[in-house]
Parts: sequence; structure tokens; C-alpha cells
Amino acid sequence: MTRSGLRDIKREATAQALAEAAFDLARARGLDGFVIDDVAERAGYSRRTFANHYSCKEAAIAWVAYSGIEAAGDALEDVSGDVPLLDAILAVLQLQLTTETLSRMREVIRLSREFPSLEPYVHHVQHRMRLEAEQRLRTVAADRYPTTYVSLLFGALYGMVSSALEGLVDVRLPGDTSSSNGSMEFDQFLEVAFQHLRTGF
Repeated sequence: MTRSGLRDIKREATAQALAEAAFDLARARGLDGFVIDDVAERAGYSRRTFANHYSCKEAAIAWVAYSGIEAAGDALEDVSGDVPLLDAILAVLQLQLTTETLSRMREVIRLSREFPSLEPYVHHVQHRMRLEAEQRLRTVAADRYPTTYVSLLFGALYGMVSSALEGLVDVRLPGDTSSSNGSMEFDQFLEVAFQHLRTGF
């Protein structure tokens, strides 16, 4: 691996550690219960290092929701081109959208509702996630599918996952005790949603 490659990996690891620290502090103390110095100290870095990665603690917290997207994109690109696109996406979502990833995304959304100053940063990260994920999907689809099909499929998928994370449909994550008895497990929700995608609404 090149020196620049190692530098990028180290930079990403530092950014992730700072984001994790900010997220943990926000959950424990609320957004008003800590400052940037607390984040840097918890992660084992300086305030200057924090400033090299994030403009504020809100930006760091929001970034936690982004973790895992890169791995999902890599996994999708590794799926054989012989597999139908919809089947490939379902397999990757089931594999990559782990309980931890989903729980963090849902918790970041909850925090943004409780603390309005966080909301624009969450929207920014969601927008970046959407653009990157759609571009990855276009790369995987290549010339096998029309551009319109890929765009519409991605829009449906993004809306579907967002509705579960934002609580618009009653989906229970493993270990979630706050949902009602009538809620669906996330894997069951994926199966139902993809069945609609295959057969129509």
C-alpha cells in the first residue's frame, strides 16, 4: 500500500474515532452537555486535530450515520454481474445494514429532532450518502439497465429505508424494546418492501 493510501486510512480512522466520541457524548449528556475539548479528549486527540476534520460537534455527530455506507458500496460492487440488480441490492442490505448501523442512524435522527442545531448537519450527511450510494448503484448497473430504471429504483429504495429509520413505519430493530407488539422486524420489512418492488404496489 502506498504512503498516501496509509495516510488516507489513518485520516479516516481519526475522523471516525472523533465522530464516535461526539456521538457517545451526545447520547450520554445531550448536545448541550459537552464541548469540543471533551470530544477530543475522549477520542485521544487534540482540539486542533478535531478542527482538521469537523467544523463543530454537530458535524461530527452526524458523520456517525455515514459509517458503513462505504462498506455497503464495496459489497455491492463485488456482487456478480449475473445476479439481478434487485437481488444484489437486497443481499447487500441484509448483510451490511447491521443492527449497530441501523441503531446509530436511528439514534442520530432522534437526536436531531431533540436538538434542532444538529438537523442541518444530519440532512447534509444524508444528502451526501444518497449521492454516493446512487453513483455506486449506477456503476454496478452499468449498461445492463436503463438510467431511468436505476434512478427510480434507487429513489424507491432510499425512501423505503428512510421510512423505517425515521419511524414512519413501525419497524423493530433487534434489541429494540420501544416498538409496539405489531411492529415488523427489519429483515421482515425488507422482504415485504422488496416484494412490492418486484410486483408493484
